[in-house]
Amino acid sequence: MRRRHLSQPLELPLSARHEKETRQAWVYRCVRERIVAGELRRGDRLPSTRTLAERWGVSRGIVELAFEQLTLEGYVASRVGAGTEVVADFSGAMATPAASDQTAPPTQPLPENAASLASKTGRSPDAALFSLPVWRKHMNRALRAVTPELLADTDPRGYLPLRESIARYVRMTRGIACEADEIVVTTGIRHAIDLVTEVLADDTTAFYLEDPGYKNLSTLVRAPSQRCVSVPVDDEGFVVEAADHAGGGRPGIAYVTPAHQAPLGTTMSINRRMQLLEWASARDVWIVEDDYDSEFSYGSAPLPALKAIDTQARVIHCSSFNKSLFPSLRIGYLLAPPALLARIAGQRSASGRSNSLIEQMALASYIDSGDFARHLRASRSVYLRRRNLLLETLRAQMTTPCRITGDHAGFHCVLWLPSQVDEAALVAALRAQGVFVEGLREFTRAQTVPPGLVLGYAALDDARLPEIATCIATLIPLIRRACEVRVG
Repeated sequence: MRRRHLSQPLELPLSARHEKETRQAWVYRCVRERIVAGELRRGDRLPSTRTLAERWGVSRGIVELAFEQLTLEGYVASRVGAGTEVVADFSGAMATPAASDQTAPPTQPLPENAASLASKTGRSPDAALFSLPVWRKHMNRALRAVTPELLADTDPRGYLPLRESIARYVRMTRGIACEADEIVVTTGIRHAIDLVTEVLADDTTAFYLEDPGYKNLSTLVRAPSQRCVSVPVDDEGFVVEAADHAGGGRPGIAYVTPAHQAPLGTTMSINRRMQLLEWASARDVWIVEDDYDSEFSYGSAPLPALKAIDTQARVIHCSSFNKSLFPSLRIGYLLAPPALLARIAGQRSASGRSNSLIEQMALASYIDSGDFARHLRASRSVYLRRRNLLLETLRAQMTTPCRITGDHAGFHCVLWLPSQVDEAALVAALRAQGVFVEGLREFTRAQTVPPGLVLGYAALDDARLPEIATCIATLIPLIRRACEVRVG
């Protein structure tokens, strides 16, 4: 059966009429040109003769004569009760000139985005674990409940019932005392960082960034390198003394991932958290807390959020349902301190980057019904199993002693390599074997770190993980020996 491109008739634009051209020839030409150009394709429905006559300001009889001519020439066909549709197929003919045009510039591939890279490495949620029938139930509920008044809602902070659901959730799971009025719905953590940067940063702002840390973060905050302060991360997290020394005590914005540092996997200690908050208050530094994967802790419950112990209102807490449900949802949130709330909400309104009301309504229903909690429990169990498959195989197969850290939570861990191993050579060799991993040094800006691999597992099939681990365990001694021979 032939597939229709459109189920409704098209609205056709009108070309200028040529001098001495009859109205019938004019209508015929306007339709035929669009068919030949490929703008109207096989299966597209044309407007009725009555509608086209009214829209183009000609009599219905003229349009009927033009359609008859198009029918005789095989461009269109009419069926009783179904209207007139295009039957000519010029798609192949249209492709030929482009294919033979040797002067056309080559098409540049789109750059790989962060979500695609995270999925390839396994450092993202597995969308296959998300129950579409359950989500459809909540989407249908939202579609039945929506009203014209809701569609006209202009609150830049987002849909109020969703903000209320988020407030209840973070009070219970992250220990943050907050209300719906303090929450701003975003499209994700990157959007939150963008809003904060637009509101707080000027030409003198210092950005205190974890190093190693998220790739391209300095590009995201749109700051020159001289204003991006590289802050090392140790076993307790963000090194506050180093930030103060390197930044010269300048006010600014500090970006941290306290629950599960990206990429090292370190959890910031309570003492370091208190030190960070005291420093931020003394130096007039705002803290952006990226709580990207705190839902997935495999041992004990995670520490309360940094925001939960912030008595000076210096922390902007950010999280994202894109990380806990599926990447294309594009719903996250931030908790703004009272001093910044109005400015951040205003910037969100001005940026034009808003969220679908229907999906916000569905997500509120999804959280309140308990389906969100059920999904997290089920997903956490799967991710734990996958982590164990990867680590157990690594430990069984490894002949070279390697330390593993950051495996207590999240979607990834770090495999620390012997100092003699060329990290880049190992990454290249693994990718040649179809194993896509990232070297730890890919996440650094100014700091020097020992060689290591950032190993994702959450989005990878169970059957694939032992193969990946075996390949890593096999290649490490081979690369090590090659490096030793080269040095020798």
